[in-house]
Amino acid sequence: MKVEMFYSPGCSECVAAHARLRTTAQEAVKNLVWRELNVLDELDYAVELGVLTLPSIAVDGKLIFTSMPTVAQLRTALIERSKGRE
Repeated sequence: MKVEMFYSPGCSECVAAHARLRTTAQEAVKNLVWRELNVLDELDYAVELGVLTLPSIAVDGKLIFTSMPTVAQLRTALIERSKGRE
């Protein structure tokens, strides 16, 4: 499973949440790939996925969260998506 978090440099909300959400995701799902994407560097890809607000989180190439999820929301979403994969 690949989780991509789009952020903007200077976004204090993003910086504060990166480590906490990454740790939660890695604990919830085995073999998880976590990417943090600067939206300015990945603008075409962000537009392709429909990212309109930051931070946004995509899972396996689909935009799942268009705002900062709570740790519990992210954990639940990843566990649900991982069912049947393992």
